[in-house]
Amino acid sequence: MSPMNRLSRAARFVSVVATIFLALTPAHGEDAFKSFKQLDGSTKMPKLNAFSATLGGAIQTQTARNVSMEARLTSDGEPMQQGLSWRVFSPIPGADGKLPLVASAEGGAADFQLAPGDYFVNVAFGRAGATKKLTVPGEGEVEKQVLVLDAGGIILNAVSGPDARIPVKDLRFDVYSSEVQADGERGLVLANVPPNTIIRLNAGTYHIVSEYGSVNAVVRADIKIEAGKLTEAVMQHHASQINLKLVAEPGGEAIADTAWSVLAGSGDVVAESVSAFPVMVLAEGEYTAVARNKDKIYQKDFAVNAGRNEDVEVLLTQ
Repeated sequence: MSPMNRLSRAARFVSVVATIFLALTPAHGEDAFKSFKQLDGSTKMPKLNAFSATLGGAIQTQTARNVSMEARLTSDGEPMQQGLSWRVFSPIPGADGKLPLVASAEGGAADFQLAPGDYFVNVAFGRAGATKKLTVPGEGEVEKQVLVLDAGGIILNAVSGPDARIPVKDLRFDVYSSEVQADGERGLVLANVPPNTIIRLNAGTYHIVSEYGSVNAVVRADIKIEAGKLTEAVMQHHASQINLKLVAEPGGEAIADTAWSVLAGSGDVVAESVSAFPVMVLAEGEYTAVARNKDKIYQKDFAVNAGRNEDVEVLLTQ
């Protein structure tokens, strides 16, 4: 069986900077990943330079030994059958200062024909990975190499208000490391992740930033990823979509050639648009809509309530 398939779901409510709903799926492996779009990408190996594939033909087949390798999500998990990227490097840097790539494979378990000597082996599962030093003996038994990824996965989504669904095109996530660096910033792990996409990461806590629209609807949460489990996190935005219209009468047609500014309660401009019917997502709060048309200015105060999309009409008489 594959390592992400033992499904016993437990949902819990967590309140942090953002409100999130978590469902943990103890994983038996890849099957839990199949129903969602997956985000691929290899992880960088710790303390190793990027590889340079120059020595692939340098292995002498007459002295090569067969080395079998497998990877597991957890130390007591089952061998993974798919989704792995294997890379074997020489430990001696080439002329370009990079570690030469000796062999590679994709899929599940792998078998490599390697000449006796030392190597670095890296296996990646999405953005999760593990690296091990390997010594291939000249004679005697060659042990199977087992690498433990200590990895899990996360699926991100969000709602507006209690349970209003957010269009996929308006929602994006950034994943950061939980540690704050010396410059006060967090390390970016992945940017612009669409919702309902599996991200495969090493176990640990990550700082998630969710953006709804492109103005000021942003929420954050620290979410823990457990090895061998698939975490489904639903973050809660306190925001709504607002449609602005300059009209001659209530319910009338939007007047063209109108420039818009939206001011927060503090007086700061949070959004601008040149459109007869601009649509924008705003965080919950008090705002003023300012419309400029033919050298005249019209304005209206309005409130944004989470999960309630509304039209805001500014009358020519206002």
